[in-house]
Amino acid sequence: MSIQQVLIIGTVWVEPNSSAAGSRMQQLIELFLKQNYKVTFASASQKNEKAISLSSSGVEEVLIELNNTSFDDFVKKLNPTIVVFDRFMMEEQFGWRVAENCPNAIRILDTEDLHFLRKTRYQQLKKGEEFTTAALLKSDDAKREIASILRCDVSLIISTYEMELLKSVFKIDERIIYYLPFLLNKIDEQQIENWKFFEERKHFVFIGNFFHKPNVDAVLTLKNEIWSKIKAALPEAEIHIYGAYANQQIHQLHNKKEGFIIKGFAENAKEVVEKASVVLAPLRFGAGIKGKLTEAMICGTPSITTLIGVEGMHGKLNWNGFVEDNFSNFSKKAIQLYTDEKVWKNAQKNGVEIINQIYDKEQLEQPFINQLNRIQDNLENHRTHNFLGSLLQHQTLQATKYMSKWIESKNS
Repeated sequence: MSIQQVLIIGTVWVEPNSSAAGSRMQQLIELFLKQNYKVTFASASQKNEKAISLSSSGVEEVLIELNNTSFDDFVKKLNPTIVVFDRFMMEEQFGWRVAENCPNAIRILDTEDLHFLRKTRYQQLKKGEEFTTAALLKSDDAKREIASILRCDVSLIISTYEMELLKSVFKIDERIIYYLPFLLNKIDEQQIENWKFFEERKHFVFIGNFFHKPNVDAVLTLKNEIWSKIKAALPEAEIHIYGAYANQQIHQLHNKKEGFIIKGFAENAKEVVEKASVVLAPLRFGAGIKGKLTEAMICGTPSITTLIGVEGMHGKLNWNGFVEDNFSNFSKKAIQLYTDEKVWKNAQKNGVEIINQIYDKEQLEQPFINQLNRIQDNLENHRTHNFLGSLLQHQTLQATKYMSKWIESKNS
């Protein structure tokens, strides 16, 4: 059998230390490499110093242009078996070009999370409204993202909640969506033995990319509604806020006297989380699954978060700490987790179970590859079943193609 060529079209270059999306992309690349696929990663964005070098893992990196026929020549020559779009915006830009130049390539959308879900929740929170699925059905963002899901042969959905939402609210055919959460190593006994003990740890930690609105909101919530109550009960404790791309609004919250410390980008997030006693993540809106919370479990660090924080993350298993939407109770639970070793150890144990049962890559990878092989072997039949997708592909090909050609001629 000839070598499978995988082309990944990235919204940005891969930054696993900056965001959960970056870690997720790194996991997918490693999965394809493990299957001996030849991987090419292409992006139209500028590379910055936080992006990792993929070429050292044998991945070819290519800079591409938006609205330019040079992409057509590039993709035709590469002739990939599989094309992965990193988020729906990339499918909108390049999907029609891939369909036209490589009609037999499987088109995969890696949603990362459902953007329209996060955006709608944010808008409703700002208006002081209760979240409803009815609001999702009115959302233009939902129409765009669902259209993208329909146009692809399969879309990777990261959380069980989002799988259920797509099936029940949007009536998406199960054949074109596939549940694939983070692909993580199991936590073994040796790893557990290397964790710092309860008494060796100190302080609270929050970590998150500040390009991401839910993280900015969570830090403001920590400052305005939670931290003073914790500090009053635990005068020696501090909260350390880490994350890439912190803006002025975040830096202004730094207050040494209050123990509210803005640390900025963490070169090694794992090291930071391993030393902390508890991770705090009061997320009031968002989507997908939260890298900061799986990372906490991998480091043996219990966490306190909200219902949004744990959504679609732990099945029926007990949480790695506490889940609290009332911020007065959130503070009390944080104090309890910080001071009660028995409760803390039990929470830590729950985290191990969640990682080992839900995110074990050894259990997740092969079924996914099998599914891709099935689609590949029956691609024509698979697409015939997805008539709505073919219809949208046809319409989009016409509309987007001419829009793009118009931009292209304008630019030249």
